[in-house]
Amino acid sequence: MFKKILVPIDLSQSDSGEASLVKAVEMAGCTGASLILLNVVADIPNLVANRLPTDYSDEMQKSAAKMLDELSSKHKLSDGSYEIRTAHGQTYHEILDAAESTGADLIVIASHRPDITDYLLGSTAAKVVRHAKCSVLVVRG
Repeated sequence: MFKKILVPIDLSQSDSGEASLVKAVEMAGCTGASLILLNVVADIPNLVANRLPTDYSDEMQKSAAKMLDELSSKHKLSDGSYEIRTAHGQTYHEILDAAESTGADLIVIASHRPDITDYLLGSTAAKVVRHAKCSVLVVRG
């Protein structure tokens, strides 16, 4: 069945991120799959980025890794059953890259209730579903 499950987690949306992690942990328990917890630090517009410290993105990724580690402890993930990754860039693109580079055969991603911006731009989950080369499970947050 599934051997590697990628779980992108938006740390700013803790409820939906936790819902997708709970589902992924459940599936991993049934299949013996390992988990890859991923957080993507989104691109910052240049106008804003120029006003931030040069190591801002690196610090955000370190902070995200720490928060993912705390989340893994909260859900009692055992050592060796998961790995933590962070990335920087366009969220859906980084998720797809991580799935491919890690050999994930399933992505478990949270989705919120759509609003007007989703209809105009499309949600991250919808883009992942459309472009992923592996199976995708969308969990409503």
